[in-house]
Amino acid sequence: MINYISGLVFVVLLLIGGVVSFSLGAANPGLGVVVGVLWLISDVILSNGIQLAAQWEQGVVFRLGQYHGIKGPGLFFIIPLIDQVKLVDTRIRAMDIPAQQMITKDNVPVKINGVIFFKVDQVADALIKVQDYRYAISQYAQTALRDVIGQMSLDQLLSEREQIAKMIETAVEKDTKGWGLEVTGINIQDVDMPEELKKMMSRQASAEREKRATITKAEGDKEAAINLAAAATTMATSPGAMQLRTLQTLDGLGPTASNTVVIAVPIELMEIVKSLAKSKS
Repeated sequence: MINYISGLVFVVLLLIGGVVSFSLGAANPGLGVVVGVLWLISDVILSNGIQLAAQWEQGVVFRLGQYHGIKGPGLFFIIPLIDQVKLVDTRIRAMDIPAQQMITKDNVPVKINGVIFFKVDQVADALIKVQDYRYAISQYAQTALRDVIGQMSLDQLLSEREQIAKMIETAVEKDTKGWGLEVTGINIQDVDMPEELKKMMSRQASAEREKRATITKAEGDKEAAINLAAAATTMATSPGAMQLRTLQTLDGLGPTASNTVVIAVPIELMEIVKSLAKSKS
């Protein structure tokens, strides 16, 4: 593909060649035509030798069909008609792993899709050792996904996504190690399960929440009973504690006139009054 630099060189040389051919053609028309044709051919060949690679690209040069070297990024030159260059994008790419139907270790059918992130690390290996590295790594990612999920139970699949993604990444890196590719990450996106299984899991989660609520209420009742028993023991062993509690209760009733309060006089107080009366008599 002709880049804009080679196109610019072609246009400039074409204009110069046109001026030269026109000048020679004025004196000798035949010579002007020959010079114009030769100039045009030379212009095409020379402009094709100028190549440009962007900052994220590298060019693999093949000379007469054999690997010759790597050029770029930036402006570089090749031998026209002898060298051939293929530009490779070295940026990180995101590629979808198509949704697949698979069976977990505990025989639960699930449908999973994901995404793989990778980049070309060795451009020569990526072009020479595999025909289409994008398609090849996509197929390896799908195979690794099926293999790993087949070794996991449904509970592990739902709770250990990061670990499963790491296992898939390791498997893909192992299989594609010699292709000049670097896998930077694999993520599992969606896990689709049968509707009946979703309803069962929902009922199970609801039962677990009710169980925790019941346990929490029972623990609260137990602590309240312990505290009440401790308070009763304290009042029984301390005669003044009951009187203080009675006064606190009266104070909490407030000054409302509609309240009728009946005070039970403790037996100990009555005994004190009787003893005082006997002593006076």
